[in-house]
Formats: sequence, structure tokens, C-alpha cells
Amino acid sequence: MTGNRLGEMLIITRSDIVRMMKLADYLVAAEQAFRALAMGKAYSPHPMHLLSARGGFHAKGASISLERDFVAVKVNGNFPGNPVELGLPTIQGAIVLCDGGDGRVLAILDSIEVTLRRTAAASALAAQLFAKPDSRTLLICGCGEQGHAHAEALRAVLPIERCLLWDRDHARAERLATVLAASAMDAISIRDLASCSGIADVIACCTTATAPYLELGMIAAGTFIAAVGADNPDKSEIAPQLMAAATVVTDLRAQCADMGDLRHAVDAGTMTVANVHAELGEVLVGAAPGRGSPEGIIIFDSTGTGVQDVAASAAIYERCASGGIGQAIALSQL
Repeated sequence: MTGNRLGEMLIITRSDIVRMMKLADYLVAAEQAFRALAMGKAYSPHPMHLLSARGGFHAKGASISLERDFVAVKVNGNFPGNPVELGLPTIQGAIVLCDGGDGRVLAILDSIEVTLRRTAAASALAAQLFAKPDSRTLLICGCGEQGHAHAEALRAVLPIERCLLWDRDHARAERLATVLAASAMDAISIRDLASCSGIADVIACCTTATAPYLELGMIAAGTFIAAVGADNPDKSEIAPQLMAAATVVTDLRAQCADMGDLRHAVDAGTMTVANVHAELGEVLVGAAPGRGSPEGIIIFDSTGTGVQDVAASAAIYERCASGGIGQAIALSQL
């Protein structure tokens, strides 16, 4: 199809998104998103959560001013039992992208690919700023699609030579090791997390855990941790004592205090919101310093923001509209 005319919108599928967006594009969008937040050119309110019997839904919205104004709202279902019980993805949903200047609906996009890639891109962006530049060993905790996306994104920005893979379902770690080995990555599935976490330079936490599994005594000096699994108040991956001992960087302070690993550390009394080093965007624009001591542990508490979705969706839409990709429909036509 050609680009959408006035009054039309695009339906953009996951395959369309894969065709039009590369990892580097998501990194650019992530940096735009966090810079815009820090500069007051984006707004991302707290998400809304709706519980259901087997999982739940969250809605995240944001606005951003780039060369034009965009607004997006994403509704994602999160059902951890889906892969085993139904053969469906854990996370699935859609993003509605609108013109922030006149209110037109520009596109409806599949959210699976956007959520995977924008989340991993934010971690990679943080790793560029806070991980040791010579980081060689990566540990992935949680070997689903998000773990796979993180392995690819972190390998793209750091000189990773070896990837350790851990999952409570060891078969998933073995499957991901096979996939990564096919892309020439030295990937090893492990069973004992405690014996391997101390040799990792970078750790990506991508699980649906509701209780911490990374403790302070398990982590080596200088390690960078991207904690992305705690995206609602019931989830937790990082022990409060580890949070308190680390330099903590957030995507959004207030949101992490409400639903990230920061929330659990504050509730446990090991730290306060005032102890947070910075938001990622503040470091990008020079309002806060980057990595300090090479011995310090850095944790990026990433709860996922709507501004990441709107920046990525805007980039996807512009590529699809100019490239004749997607199905154009007139949703409001009588």
C-alpha cells in the first residue's frame, strides 16, 4: 500500500516492523525518548493496570515532540502461563499512534516487537553509559524473547565474548543457547546462578519473578545490571540490600518507586527515592554524571515507559508511510 492519505490510518504488523526497523533504529529512538523526557519535550504518566484471572493488562501512554508531535497509547496483556499452557506469547497487544497536533489516528501497530526491542534498546543505551567498556561476559537471567533481545542488543554495544544463560526452566536456557550459538555467539546454559553471577560483567534480568533472586554477595565489583522484569508492583528481581549497595539509575524515578525494584528497596527501608543517582535521560543530557568508580555496581531499574513506545512507533510509522508498508484504512469513514 502507499502511505496513508488524510483520514486514513495504517495497520502495521509485526512482520512489517521487523522489515522496517533494525537494532540501530531502536537505539536512536531510545535516545530520543530519554533525551526528550529530560528536556521537558515528552510526557509519560503512570501506567494503568487491570488484573485478570491468569494475568493482567497494562496501558502506557506518552507524548513526544520531535520534528512533529506524536501521542501513543499501548495496551499489553501479560500472561506468564501462555507459552506452556496455550502456546501463545507471554506479552501481546497493540499500540495506537496519533498525531499530537490534530488528533488523527496515524497507525495501529503490533506491540510485541516494539516492546521487545525498545526495552532491550534502553538497556543497551544504559550499558553504553554505565557498563565497563571492556565488558566481555554477559549473563542473561530469563531466557524468553526478552532475554534473546537483550543478548542481541547488549552484544551490539559492548565487546561481549561469552553469554551465560540462566532460567528456572533450564530447557529454555538450552534452547536460547542453541539459537545464539547459530549467530556465532559463545553461549552456555547454566543451572547454578550463584556460582556464575560473580563472573559476569553485565547482567540482564528479564524474568517474571515475584521474589528477588540476585543478592548482594552474588555480584562482583564493577558489574552493570539491567533489571527489566519488575514492570508491576508484584514483581521483583533484585534484593533490597543489593539495590542499596549499588548506584541506581532509573528510566523514571516516580514510576520505579511505584512498580520497579526500587519500590521494594524503599519498602524494605534499605534506600529512599532520594538515593537514586539519576534518570537515564538526565545522564544523556549532561544533568547528571555517568559511571563513577570502576568498582561500583550499577543497576538500571527499567520499568518501561510510554515515551519509549511513542518514539519507536513514530519511527516505524514514518518508515512505513514513506515506504508504502502497512494496510491503509479509513477507520472513521461512514
